[in-house]
Amino acid sequence: MQAGTSEPVQNNASSRKVLFHKLTTRYFWKDIVVNLALYLLLLDLAFVFLYPFLDMIITSLKTEEDLLDITVQWIPSKIFWQNYKIALDSLSYTSFFKNSVVVTILATVGHVLSCSCIAYGFARYRFKGSGILFGIVVLSMIVPVEVLIFPLYMMYSRLGWLNTFLPLTVPAFFGFGLRGGLFIFLFRQFFIGLPYEIEEAARIDGCGPLRTFSSIMLPMSQSSILVSIVLSLVWHWNDFFEPSMYLFKPKVSLLPARLSGIISMFNAEKVVEDYAETEIIFNEAIVMAAIFLVILPILIVYAFLQKRFMEGIERSGLTGQ
Repeated sequence: MQAGTSEPVQNNASSRKVLFHKLTTRYFWKDIVVNLALYLLLLDLAFVFLYPFLDMIITSLKTEEDLLDITVQWIPSKIFWQNYKIALDSLSYTSFFKNSVVVTILATVGHVLSCSCIAYGFARYRFKGSGILFGIVVLSMIVPVEVLIFPLYMMYSRLGWLNTFLPLTVPAFFGFGLRGGLFIFLFRQFFIGLPYEIEEAARIDGCGPLRTFSSIMLPMSQSSILVSIVLSLVWHWNDFFEPSMYLFKPKVSLLPARLSGIISMFNAEKVVEDYAETEIIFNEAIVMAAIFLVILPILIVYAFLQKRFMEGIERSGLTGQ
């Protein structure tokens, strides 16, 4: 019995010595200090990125009295949800939400179809001038649209496309449009990494180039497709510059463009009369509520696709793999 009980006692004593030695070594404390500094740095960076978003949400819930009270910073004295109702009425949210959805979905579908096809040609086929053409594609990634807006405006004006959604959607089906060059580059990097044996096996089975691309290569590029969809949705939904250049009639405006004239819309669309009894005036909280409503659909989409989006970035050409 004594021999049997002495073994656990000795093991406990030795484990305490090992633990004590580990706690007293400088490497152990060095790791703790390094990890602590790393977490503090990450928290600081997270706060820098989240601060504008948090400030927007908190401000959108403040009453007029809270906006004027300098002591009210992070916690409103009263949650004032009516700011969102006023913002919805001022933006005519439902009508212009449909416009933004139509433009965003059409442009996203066009970019995925056209850019993947163009990228497959650059990745798998060598023809005269292919290097020059791909260089032009890369160059289009660094040339801002503001440089090209005048000739584009003249071209679309001659075609009679102004005040329609065609300038924002049709170019996407030809690999152009908003950041089309980046999507071509993304798909090309993915297709380059695929083995050629896949296409050789498809060719033996009687598949032509188009069928090989549509039935085999495109389904395999799900990660690049997902990354392109998320980026295209965000960029087209939030785009303000190009829609403001081509769309002048109020009925074809998109939601981001409505924000620039929200004050005049608040006064002109009889929103003031609807809230005359409550004596509500236009303020910063209504503006913040309107901004949050505009970006809310994209936040919802990203919340559902975040995990797969990050996995897609790891597997796509953005990581250099």
